[in-house]
Amino acid sequence: MTAVYDAGALIAADRSDRRMWADHRARLELGEVPLTTAPVVAQVSRSGRQAQLRRFLRGCEVAPFAAEDAHAVGALAGKSGVSDVVDVHLVVLAHRAGAGVVTADEGDLLRIVSVVRSPPPIFPT
Repeated sequence: MTAVYDAGALIAADRSDRRMWADHRARLELGEVPLTTAPVVAQVSRSGRQAQLRRFLRGCEVAPFAAEDAHAVGALAGKSGVSDVVDVHLVVLAHRAGAGVVTADEGDLLRIVSVVRSPPPIFPT
């Protein structure tokens, strides 16, 4: 199953977490291209010296927060009661892609997926 990475997954990769890197490599070897979003990258990108993060992202597709996503994200934020639009956008992307979300923050994401029809699975980092 394709994975959508949240900020926690990217932070783990940036910190050279062996389990995160092994999981990522396994996905790539299976021909999967993990996804993340530009807002998630913005949450964790703090300097040009984050070589591990940049290397990790070379194996990912980074989806923009497009104008056509705004209403779906806003509606799901309202329905779930979660105000973090970056997390909501991640769930919208995962749902559309038929992917699971790899996260270090299950709490908010579980609140979001609980109101989604055919919710994407959540995988803790």
